[in-house]
Amino acid sequence: MEIFATATAPGPLAGTSVVGPSALHANLAAPALAAHAVRRGEARLSADGALIVRTGAHTGRSAADKFIVDEPAVGGEIGWGTVNHKLAPAHFAALKHRVQAYLQGRELFTQDLYAGADPVERISVRLVTTSAWHALFARNMFIRPDPEALAGFRPDYVILHAPEFHADPRIDGVHSSTAIALALDEGTIVIAGTEYAGEIKKSIFSVMNWRLPARGVLPMHCSANIGARGDTALFFGLSGTGKTTLSSDPERRLIGDDEHGWGPGGIFNFEGGCYAKVIRLSREAEPQIWSAAHRFGTVLENVVADAAGRLDLDDAEFTENTRACYPIDFIPGAELSGQGAIPTNILMLTADAFGVLPPIARLTPPQSMYHFLSGYTAKVAGTERGLGREPQATFSACFGAPFLPRPPEVYGRMLEAMIQKHDVACWLVNTGWTGGGYGAGTRMAISHTRALVRAALDGSLARASFVREPFFGLMIPERVAGLGPEVLDPRRAWLDQAAYDAAARALAARFEANFAHFAGHVGEDVKQVAIRAAA
Repeated sequence: MEIFATATAPGPLAGTSVVGPSALHANLAAPALAAHAVRRGEARLSADGALIVRTGAHTGRSAADKFIVDEPAVGGEIGWGTVNHKLAPAHFAALKHRVQAYLQGRELFTQDLYAGADPVERISVRLVTTSAWHALFARNMFIRPDPEALAGFRPDYVILHAPEFHADPRIDGVHSSTAIALALDEGTIVIAGTEYAGEIKKSIFSVMNWRLPARGVLPMHCSANIGARGDTALFFGLSGTGKTTLSSDPERRLIGDDEHGWGPGGIFNFEGGCYAKVIRLSREAEPQIWSAAHRFGTVLENVVADAAGRLDLDDAEFTENTRACYPIDFIPGAELSGQGAIPTNILMLTADAFGVLPPIARLTPPQSMYHFLSGYTAKVAGTERGLGREPQATFSACFGAPFLPRPPEVYGRMLEAMIQKHDVACWLVNTGWTGGGYGAGTRMAISHTRALVRAALDGSLARASFVREPFFGLMIPERVAGLGPEVLDPRRAWLDQAAYDAAARALAARFEANFAHFAGHVGEDVKQVAIRAAA
């Protein structure tokens, strides 16, 4: 088995294979992978049978250590800068060959998988890893081919995953002992020096974000679900804003919780599983995710459990970024085709820790473009090392800047064209704070958010009367059944309305400073939205 070979990589990569591995475990199913993980001391089982793992020093992505190789066929179209770090081909070759040498003679686990539920747009991916639990993670996250498809499987991309290998900046041209390096044209990805499994999933998301725009397909960092009428909804949002929670709705069928493409025929999931944050997960508020986290076959990252394997989902001893990775069919009623029709509604989620934005607002197409390119949320103290007491405004273009090889405006223009062509209703949803900022106000009640989202999706909210708020020009519903004006209008939720006005102006100024990067790439209608926010 040529485990390093790719269909697109002639020369030194094609035809190479591990020489004398102590064992090669190809395409094992979940029970065997879990058994190997426990045997090797990589993991232990929870009381419910889920696999509990630790990711060591890396409990999240290492953004500063992600690189794209400056290949001749690719380099001119990459949005180089603070997100996409450039790696010379010679340095990548050194790193790749050193990792290949490291893998020689080791016990290895491989998984042959697909990314993309649409057969026309999907890619074939082979993971080669030294870790049984990472192989199970990948098997959960990506789409598992039918057995007959494995016989002639030929990968478009190979991931060489060596979490315990340390890169050398002097030799490999990287920043530290950790490296996530993508050779997009060659079809090889090297991940070294980090056990955080999200790097596997996000490296392939970056690949799809590179490939699909050239094919007229918009890649998106969003969840998606389908209603009883066949209506598709998209939920954009950064980590912690509620993409997984709000799309995992018992009244709708889940297409996927994180990564999708939008082509001429509709929506398709890139993945075959979910990767949900589970810190302080509530069985009452999020029953589907809670149940999935308590099943055999699920991988639990950095979740605390007692000696008997009983989970404590409220404990953030290792990180706030505790995760559960499980196949999508663990969600009852999920749309197992991974596909849906052209969206009827788009919801852009933000967790505004300043307590300024309304719980829901209707967006015009220019406002949708503005908020998509802004990609705003706010982080709060305790969620990340180094954050102070005050919330930190975070802007991530297209709600996924770390995964966008091309300049953000490429994706923004595609979304704008899709919205206008299909007359899609767009909404801004604040899942953050109300009645004051973090430390003074309260977190939006999930019951209120769900009620507003369901009203948007069933069409009843579009028939409501709206009023324009003065700071961002957002249209806020005046009345929604069961919710008072103090819920719908953020200014009325504050006891000190002058303090609200000051906080709103400060947030608008942050939006203005961030959007200056895009002013030369948008039309006059979107610029007018930016001017209103700055007024």
